Amino acid sequence: MKIWWPDERAFAGVEHLDEQYVDGYDRKAGFDPTDDVEDLRAHGLDATSIVVDLGAGTGAFTLAAAPHCGRVIAVDVSPAMTRVLRERVARSGLANVTVIDAGFLSYRHDGPQVDVVFTRNALHQLPDFWKTVALGRIAEMVRPGGILRLRDLVFDFDPAGADEHIEAWLAGAVADPSVGWTAAELAEHVRGEFSTYSWLLDAMLDRVGFDVVDRVFRRSVYGAYTCVRRA
Repeated sequence: MKIWWPDERAFAGVEHLDEQYVDGYDRKAGFDPTDDVEDLRAHGLDATSIVVDLGAGTGAFTLAAAPHCGRVIAVDVSPAMTRVLRERVARSGLANVTVIDAGFLSYRHDGPQVDVVFTRNALHQLPDFWKTVALGRIAEMVRPGGILRLRDLVFDFDPAGADEHIEAWLAGAVADPSVGWTAAELAEHVRGEFSTYSWLLDAMLDRVGFDVVDRVFRRSVYGAYTCVRRA
């Protein structure tokens, strides 16, 4: 790695490195990967597909996708996350999952280009310069015609509407931090993390070689993108 590249753990968020927080992460996140797996199957995911799950966390998507593809490479920069992920893979009996301790900027893909890259709630940890570097690295590992499925906090409004949309988002937060994110946690996200505007993310994706074929937003603050790698 070049000397001017950052240590990704500095961007990971201290809570994601904390074992106690990670042990309760699945309940807090409440993530059901069914729609993502079905979307990818509709775009060609099958028993021969190679999938990279970047920012795999505790492995909800990895474990749901593995029965439908040839191989899943689950990558996360947090040792606390990969500890839980390895335990879950071992209990599942799945033989087609590889867990790697790395991140968007440090994962080195070895082998043929992959069919799918999935990433959820992780890219926003990087500032926009490094998001673009990360997306470029993803584009290099995905075969032409392959898919990037991206879910993340992305702001789908004009800057003039920031007050209205952010306040509405915070107003819809939960009170119990064990079952979701509170208004204080969402406010901390806005202050200290790097969610970007949709029109900036769209330009990044196009620049590195992806066409956005579908995108859906919730409350104008959370986007689900399906992108195809251009030839």
